Amino acid sequence: MSQSHGKIVVVGSGLIGRCWAVLFARAGHTVTMYDIDEKQLANAIVAIRQQVTDMYQSGALGENKTVDGVCQFVHSSQDLASCLQGALHVQECVPEVVELKKKVFEQLDQHVDEGVVMASSSSCIVPSSFTEGLRHRSQCIVAHPVNPPQYIPLVELVPAPWTAPEVVSRTRELMQSIGQAPVTLNKEVNGFLLNRLQYALIMEGWRLVQDGVCSPEDVDTAVSQGLGLRYSFMGPFEVMHLNAEGIKDYCDRYGANITKVCETQCSSRDMAGTSTCSTVHDAMCRQTQVEDLPARRQWRDSRLAALATHKQEQESKDKS
Repeated sequence: MSQSHGKIVVVGSGLIGRCWAVLFARAGHTVTMYDIDEKQLANAIVAIRQQVTDMYQSGALGENKTVDGVCQFVHSSQDLASCLQGALHVQECVPEVVELKKKVFEQLDQHVDEGVVMASSSSCIVPSSFTEGLRHRSQCIVAHPVNPPQYIPLVELVPAPWTAPEVVSRTRELMQSIGQAPVTLNKEVNGFLLNRLQYALIMEGWRLVQDGVCSPEDVDTAVSQGLGLRYSFMGPFEVMHLNAEGIKDYCDRYGANITKVCETQCSSRDMAGTSTCSTVHDAMCRQTQVEDLPARRQWRDSRLAALATHKQEQESKDKS
């Protein structure tokens, strides 16, 4: 067996837990997956091998990486205390329920020492809501991945008010070392970073459909064949920078009109149970019936795998 770069514990063997296990193992870390469900753990080990195989076949596993070489680092256990012995990082991956996360972190708090970072994969629950009463609360942070994380490298780091600065920097360094792209929030905010941007786009598309400006299909086309192409390799601020002679020039030229347009975008709209929901649902079902969504998700992931490989190739060319 190859030498490990350190021990990682993944708590929860569902979809996200499996993805984290692959990312850490691919980078050479020994990974122990913990779960109370023995059958789910067994299924997770099988699913991880298949996921690693898929990545190998798509070219996303990395140079000189083999399926066996990655999978040798992944283990499972139902004994939390023994899992945590010698661990440098814990990645919690239980469902998005505050009380459940509190329970899990209380259990972790009983067994970890001062050298372990306890990270949650929470997508929307701020860390202060489930870590406040812990003895090791300064070692807690949110490290939220984007699904599927093996092809989308972004990880949002969200500290609680009491998270130690060295825990933030250490987690950021770990994420970078396994090939992810961390972004650090300086304070807790509802929705974190990614979803605040995503929800703003979703809500504007919703308003445009509800107000009869355009169809749901054309909203998707505007993103997939327009904004998304640029945004797949640069962010909105860099797009601004390039579309004028720098940010200041862009703001001088277009800032007033942007502000004027955005003044009409202030109202949020109800979503569930509305006629607009039915309109958007029907439009999406004309493209993909609900029963065909699993196949469409596989298509999505294959496209993301190809895009990830392409970006890696282009970034290598940029560096050469």
